[in-house]
Amino acid sequence: MEGRPFARVTRARALYAVPLQKPALSSLCIFLFVLSTCRFNFRSISIDMRGLHFLASLAAPLSVLAQCPDYSEYSKVVHEPVSSGKFKLAYQRPSDDCRTFKSQGVEDTLARMESVIKDPDLYRLFQNAYPNTLDTAIKWRGHAADNAGEELTFIITGDINAMWLRDSSNQMQSYLPLLNASSDPDSIASLYRGAINLQARYLLTSPYCNSFQPPVESGIPPAENGAGSQDTVNPAYSNASVFECKYELDSLAAFLEISTNYYEKTNDAEFFGKFQWVQAIEAVLRVAEDMKTPTYGDDGTVLQSPFTFTRLTTRATETLANDGIGNPIANGTGLIRSAFRPSDDSTLYQLYIPSNMMFSAYLSSTAEIMEKLNTGNSAALAEQMRDLSDSLRDAIETHGTVEHERYGKIYAFEVDGFGGRNIMDDANIPSLLSAPFNTYPVDKEVYANTRALVLGASNPYFMRGPVINAVGGPHQGPGMAWPMASIVRILTSDDDEEIVGELRQILSSTAGLGLIHESVNSFDVNHWTRQWFSWANGLFGQMILDLEDRKPEILSTSFQ
Repeated sequence: MEGRPFARVTRARALYAVPLQKPALSSLCIFLFVLSTCRFNFRSISIDMRGLHFLASLAAPLSVLAQCPDYSEYSKVVHEPVSSGKFKLAYQRPSDDCRTFKSQGVEDTLARMESVIKDPDLYRLFQNAYPNTLDTAIKWRGHAADNAGEELTFIITGDINAMWLRDSSNQMQSYLPLLNASSDPDSIASLYRGAINLQARYLLTSPYCNSFQPPVESGIPPAENGAGSQDTVNPAYSNASVFECKYELDSLAAFLEISTNYYEKTNDAEFFGKFQWVQAIEAVLRVAEDMKTPTYGDDGTVLQSPFTFTRLTTRATETLANDGIGNPIANGTGLIRSAFRPSDDSTLYQLYIPSNMMFSAYLSSTAEIMEKLNTGNSAALAEQMRDLSDSLRDAIETHGTVEHERYGKIYAFEVDGFGGRNIMDDANIPSLLSAPFNTYPVDKEVYANTRALVLGASNPYFMRGPVINAVGGPHQGPGMAWPMASIVRILTSDDDEEIVGELRQILSSTAGLGLIHESVNSFDVNHWTRQWFSWANGLFGQMILDLEDRKPEILSTSFQ
């Protein structure tokens, strides 16, 4: 629809994208029909000047909203006023009328932090980054067609028009400092409930999948995934509801994470018993148990894998070996397989330790929610969740640790149970670096050894250069450092000098655009990927607020 202006209109607590129309009755009816409220009978309506004036008054706001730009293009351009510091960072927030969700709490936080963050460039980056998900990525809000009380929130990643379980959970986590119990439909709490409800629906539809289409209630057509058009996946799924189906254990863990975050801040256990959360947890547990299946039976028989995936591609990381089952996995470790990493790249060895860590940690915390429900089989499920959490932790500390000739005992990135091990780390969360941030109770000595390896040249995906030194990964390849990893490094550090150094690198590597990129070439600040990556932007803001609590004096640092 190139050349036609589009308007984003908020009505009935739902966000819609509709073409700008002239204020004629037929056009207004089309608009109202999209909102599921049009009930006009043309033969019973007489049109006079007063009626046309009324219709025009309804359509008038569209003339403003119609100018809302495509943020994927808008965010590639420097917008004034630029910050007053030496980096002259662009102002990247869309206009007030074009923001996809408005939170007074976020606006108050931005205003308050202007006096807390002394460096003008650092403040501008926070000002752009922290509200990015709310400003640009709350694609639709509404209610389930079969239950008017069931809130739904469809959150896109940014420049990809689909909802990842992992990304959406982490995008919402950015606003955890502002979350409190509220029944207000325009609250952060409502966004959380809507995201949890929609994720539960997705998990009941296709529990092995990672990324999903808009809910049918939204009226938004499914997005096309050209890269996955020739995927062969078992269990089968429908493109009407699934955008991509890569089984990633961290996607299941992300559902537990967002549930934990909401409960711990609101103490609203009642919500989890109202809709499909319990059934979704049951689906998560079934997948987890099924994905303990090894490659071979006791007699050497090749066992049927619960999940297989092949893709027609030139990238090895986009498909699985051995006709879709992946490299062989031994029996007896107690660990859960993950076909893909949180970067959406395939695992080399499917016993991916960071996801097992995250899953174990959040199983324990969501078991508390389940126990509070006191209905049906909730007590038995809570016990099952706790037992699995404990057994996974034992398995990680037993089978997920190795002796390194230089660093001593460390956590491996991936293992196969046969003795195969992958020693590296990736920028995407969960990672080995992020384990404490993901609330996993690490062995402090083992984690310290692992951290020393991960943040240096012994990690094959630690990128070094004059622009930025940070962990990257195979998703964008050698030379491309991920600022997300620098943010995680700050979140997991108590060293002031290290934190200031990482802030300096993040601040100087946006190419003047004032947003957190997915990755940046460590030798060329103008070579970057994905300027509209809402998760990383929100994580940056979350980190700044964390520093305000832990080390407020650092926010007085000048980076000029």
